[in-house]
This record gives sequence, structure tokens and C-alpha cells, in this order.
Amino acid sequence: MENSHILYACKLNGDGSSTLLEESQIQQTISSESKVWIHLEAEHPESRRLLEKEFPHLDHLVVDALCADETRPRILEFDYGALLILRGVNLNPGAEPNDMVSIRLWVDKDNIISLRRRKLRAAIDIQGKLKAGKGPKNSGDFVTMLIAGLFERMEPIFSEIDEKLDEVEESVMENPDTNERQEITSIRKDAIMFKRYIAPQRDVISSLRVSDQSWLEQMHKRRLQESLDRVIRYVEDLDTIRERAQIVKDELVTGLSDRLNKNMYMLSVVAAIFLPLGFLTGLLGINVGGIPGANNEAAFWIFMGILALIILAQVWLFKKLKWF
Repeated sequence: MENSHILYACKLNGDGSSTLLEESQIQQTISSESKVWIHLEAEHPESRRLLEKEFPHLDHLVVDALCADETRPRILEFDYGALLILRGVNLNPGAEPNDMVSIRLWVDKDNIISLRRRKLRAAIDIQGKLKAGKGPKNSGDFVTMLIAGLFERMEPIFSEIDEKLDEVEESVMENPDTNERQEITSIRKDAIMFKRYIAPQRDVISSLRVSDQSWLEQMHKRRLQESLDRVIRYVEDLDTIRERAQIVKDELVTGLSDRLNKNMYMLSVVAAIFLPLGFLTGLLGINVGGIPGANNEAAFWIFMGILALIILAQVWLFKKLKWF
């Protein structure tokens, strides 16, 4: 589209294909009660004006939600349609997947209005399917196809997080290292961020599955059930990842603590061995008369031998007492 606020606009032909629309054709197509999909840039001020002009029947709450700066996944049903706000993983270059991208939808029997602030692959996929003649035929197809696309892209991300946790867990079991704390914290943070937006989508799909909207057929509700089962599994997997990460963190703390205790123990043994030696050398180092061996040239080596015998005696005694 030439207009930057209209990312994509088409008429659904009912056979999986579509006809692209210019802005001047939108009003006429809507008036003819054809099925229309309009994809808009939420940040552009013209998007709101287009909604108010071409869709005057929309409640102002719906328009505000579609153009809002911040959104959370939810569903708001009306007699003539439904407002849906969903999120997908951020697969844009240089972005973090847990910085999830929102898509806001108004769906009724004839109109599909979607707005986004950042690129979302699931919406781009639907455009490609329409071009190939394998896209949605109606509003119900569009919603179920979009939801399925959003969740399909989450699977590899969660598998990658799980594999990363496996590697950290193996490393902690073999050789605990303080550097792994950052990795564990990062994994737990990702799980928390994903669950923050995925758990509400479970409620959205659950509500949509039992909705009485006229554009949802039984076939669509069966597809929604499949997506619901998938998102429930994702939420459970995220909970499991968080719990495993906490267990791994506890193992890391225990391993580091054991290593520290062992080092402190060895230092204590060394200090205990040298304690009497330090006493003897300090005693002989005082500058007073009467020090044994002061006039004997072999006294130094005799004294060193005595110290060696004391060390051997201490090592024998510590081993007998099982101190090490």
C-alpha cells in the first residue's frame, strides 16, 4: 500500500484467495458486505482516523484498545463482534523473543481489522497464504489460522530454553561455577516473561472457544481447542522450566558452598600444622640469652629436623583423628 498506515488491505474471496484493495476502495467494499481484512500500523495517527471514518459502528472502547500504547492479552465480546488482543514471540532481527509482539484485532462476520506496532510473522504468513490461494475464507478461518501461527512459532523458542537449561544443569553437576548464576537467572527471567503474556492467552482462547459469535463455526472451535491444548502445555512447560531452574540454582549454591567449605577446611588444616611451628620459631626468635644451640654450628639443621618431625607427627595424628 502507498499509505504507510495501511500495511495490507484485501477482500477475502471465500476460496482462500484475496483481492488487494486501495484505500479508496475500502469504503465501497465494506458497503457491499464483502469480507475485508485491513492491517494497520497502530502508531500512525491516520489509523485511528480511518477506523473512526470507515467503521463508525465500533465502540470507542474498541478503538482505544486497538490504538493503545500498551496492551495485555484479553477478549472483549459484543453482540456484533469481538475485540481480541494477542501476542507472539518477537522474531525480528536483533530483538529478544521474550519481548513479545502484540496484535490487536476487531473481528465480526464481515470485517477483520488488525493493528500492530512491530512486525509479526504470523500476520505476514497469512498474507502469503492468501497470495497462494490457501488463506482464510472467512473471519473464523482467519482467527484460528492466526492463533495457530502465533503458537507454532513459540515451540522452537521453548525447546531452545529447555535445551539451554539441560546444558547448565549438566555443567552444574560436573563443575559448579559462579558464572552459571547469570545463565540460570536469564532462563528464569525468560520463563517469567513468556508466562506473563501466554497465560492470559489461554483464557482468551478458552473464552473464544465457547463464544456464541456467529462467525465461529464448530470446525473453528475444534481448531481453537487444539490451540488451547497447546497453550496449556506451554504454560505447564514454563512452570516446569522455572522450577527446574530453581533446583539447578540450589544445586549450584550447594556445590559452591561445598567447594568453599572444603577450601576453608584445607586452610584450617594447614594453619593447624604451622601453628606449633610458628610458636617454636617465634620463641627462638626472641633476643635474650640462653637460647639452646646459640653456640652450636649444627643447631639450625637440628632445629629444622625437629620441625619436620613435628609436621609428620601432626599429619599422622590428623589422619588418625580423620580430620582429613
